[in-house]
Amino acid sequence: MLAVLDVSPAGERGTEFTAHSLPKPGGRVFGGQVIAQALIAAGRTVPEGRLPHSLHGYFLRPGDVATPIDLSVETLRDGRSFSARRSHAAQDGNAILSMIASFQERQEGIELTEPMPEVPAPEDVESAMDRMGHMDHPVARFWTHESAFDVRHVGGSIYLGPEPANADGGQQVWMRTRAPLPDDQVLHRALLAHACDQIMLEPVLRRAGLSWLTPGLSVSSLDHAMWWHRDVRVDDWLLFDQRSPSAQGGRGLGATRVFDRDGVLVASIAQEGMVRIPD
Repeated sequence: MLAVLDVSPAGERGTEFTAHSLPKPGGRVFGGQVIAQALIAAGRTVPEGRLPHSLHGYFLRPGDVATPIDLSVETLRDGRSFSARRSHAAQDGNAILSMIASFQERQEGIELTEPMPEVPAPEDVESAMDRMGHMDHPVARFWTHESAFDVRHVGGSIYLGPEPANADGGQQVWMRTRAPLPDDQVLHRALLAHACDQIMLEPVLRRAGLSWLTPGLSVSSLDHAMWWHRDVRVDDWLLFDQRSPSAQGGRGLGATRVFDRDGVLVASIAQEGMVRIPD
C-alpha cells in the first residue's frame, strides 16, 4: 500500500509524477487509490507545514491497473495561510481524475464538533474477514486478505446480501489499517481518502434493499468531496457514520462523518455515484 502511494517524480519541474496501481479484481483502478495518489502529488508541491484540509474531485474515466498513472499538479495559489492545487491523473493521455485540493498552515480558531453516535466497540463487531475470509472467490480474497484495511460493519454488512438500514436510514462502519503507519499527516489523510471510497455508496444500496451481489448491479464513483477537520490516524480505529440523503436518475449520494476512537470528529465526506440496476 505505502509503495503505491509513494508517487515517483517525473521530469525536472517538480510538478509531474508517475504512480502505479494495486492489483484489483476486474482490472479497474480503485478510485480511492488514484484520489489518494493525486493528493500525495499535490502535497509534494506545497510549502512545508501545510496540510490538506479539503478536496473536490471528479472521476472521469475508469483506469486500467496495468497502465502507469501520470500525475500533473498545477499551482493555483500560495497565500499567507492557504495553498490551492489542481491535480490531474491520466493514462495514455486520457484524464481519469481531476481534483482540486486546498492546504492550510496550522492555526488557532473556534472549536466546535458534533458528538459521535453510540455504537458497539470495534472489537465487538464482525469483520469482513469473519464474514468472507473462508470464501474462495477473487473479490472476497481481495477485501479480506489483500486489502490494507480491516473493515467492520455495525449491524451487518451488505457484502453477501441485503441488510436493513438503521432507523435513521444509515450505517456505521469501523475501519483501520491492518499495520501501523509512520507519523505523516499527509499520508494518513490521503489513506483516509483511499479507505472511504470502498464504502461511500453503501448507504444508497442499503436503503434501497440491495447488496453488492444484487444481479446486474452497476456502481461507479462520479465525484468526491472531503474535508479534514483535525489530525487523523488511519492505523487506529475510525468510525464512519453514514447516510444517503437522496438517490435519483441513476445516481445516489453518500454522506459520511468520520470520528476517531475518542469520539472526535476528524473528517466529513460526500460522494455521488452512478447506481444502476436492471429494469
